[in-house]
Amino acid sequence: MVTASTLMETRSPAPNLRPTLPAAEAGRPAAPAAPAGQILIDIDHVDFFYGASQALHDINLKVEDKKVTAFIGPSGCGKSTLLRCLNRMNDLIDGTRVARGSIKIRGIDIHRRDVDVIELRKRVGMVFQKSNPFPKSIYENITYGLRLQGVSNKARLDEIVEKSLRGAALWDEVKDRLHASGLGLSGGQQQRLCIARAIAVEPEVILMDEPCSALDPIATAKVEELIHELKTRFTIVIVTHNMQQAARCSDKTAFFYMGRLIEYADTQTIFMNPGNPQTEAYVSGRFG
Repeated sequence: MVTASTLMETRSPAPNLRPTLPAAEAGRPAAPAAPAGQILIDIDHVDFFYGASQALHDINLKVEDKKVTAFIGPSGCGKSTLLRCLNRMNDLIDGTRVARGSIKIRGIDIHRRDVDVIELRKRVGMVFQKSNPFPKSIYENITYGLRLQGVSNKARLDEIVEKSLRGAALWDEVKDRLHASGLGLSGGQQQRLCIARAIAVEPEVILMDEPCSALDPIATAKVEELIHELKTRFTIVIVTHNMQQAARCSDKTAFFYMGRLIEYADTQTIFMNPGNPQTEAYVSGRFG
């Protein structure tokens, strides 16, 4: 997907999830990439609450590096809640808490006191259900996060904009109107712009919460193809209600029901030979 050599540079360790590169180098990889198949995210016995209401019960799940992991299950089962736990987006909601357990990225507990939450969210980017480009130009959408990191060199910004848009399979469609508003793009293009914006700051993980739910079949197919290409560079966790999409896009699938992880396995196993009757009933359409 993104093949430029500058995006393939070795990352230097960042044990406390804080930047290890000077501001002029912001936007480049910041931590060593683990070989595909190694555990990147370790979710260990997590209980999560919204106020007094428990939303997640004893979740144990290991997310492999450079793989697409799909979270499936009926509405309200906890899959989006868990997704937002991975970059602490739930911290923005009053009264939420992880009451037990831990979430570790490269062995570092993301709830440690010395973890920089802003840096965590740079390394664990997110693409939301509804595309949300900033009311700025296409160019400014891509460079916004980079400028916050201190990147000001125009040649460098131009380079990253082109690489990110190529990485999101959008460059050829917008290269002649980079200074037009991102809000003028179609829905599918806006979603790919949001993906380009996410990858511009070189995260390790991309979280996608129902990224195709508002898109037509053609735009959905483009985003799914993009996901397949992105996994050569990033670890991707996607929440989807679309069983066919999970089967097409993911390497591993986790099925949730009523805040509990029912089954987690290779996607082919989940859809062809699930080990739990609840999983079988859900993926076969008998409930959900």
